[in-house]
Amino acid sequence: MAVRDVYIEVPRERVWRVLATGTAYAEWVVGTREVRSVDPAWPAVGAELHFTAGYGPWALHDRTVVRVSRPPERLELEIHAGRFGTIRAALQLIEWGAGTVVVLDEHPLRGIGATLHSPTTELFLNLRNRLALDNLAKVALRAAEARRTGVVRP
Repeated sequence: MAVRDVYIEVPRERVWRVLATGTAYAEWVVGTREVRSVDPAWPAVGAELHFTAGYGPWALHDRTVVRVSRPPERLELEIHAGRFGTIRAALQLIEWGAGTVVVLDEHPLRGIGATLHSPTTELFLNLRNRLALDNLAKVALRAAEARRTGVVRP
């Protein structure tokens, strides 16, 4: 089980807003090229978003389903990854002073990812999750800055 955390210097509600914006998924989830569609109910339980992931010429078209949604403190996702199987990703947002500690807990559920789960794949998940949390922090900070200044930057 890959568990990572990050402190983000924005209030928990602002971090939640990023997670609740399905189209922002590709900005923070490592390996996601684009979000093809988002259920209007996102991030309600059962809502889905459809994404394309991969690198170079390799592409995977699949979906992520919300399994638990408790705004603004918890979001649990089931990420479908074709023949690789499914992954559970749980994000917990903890108020910490003026900022937020985000804890990401991820592990394979089914498929080849679960079958081949090992210390080596755990290392990969931890590295990927560190990047994902760094990306989430950047998106949340950028959104907070845009809201503060009224200037949107790419």
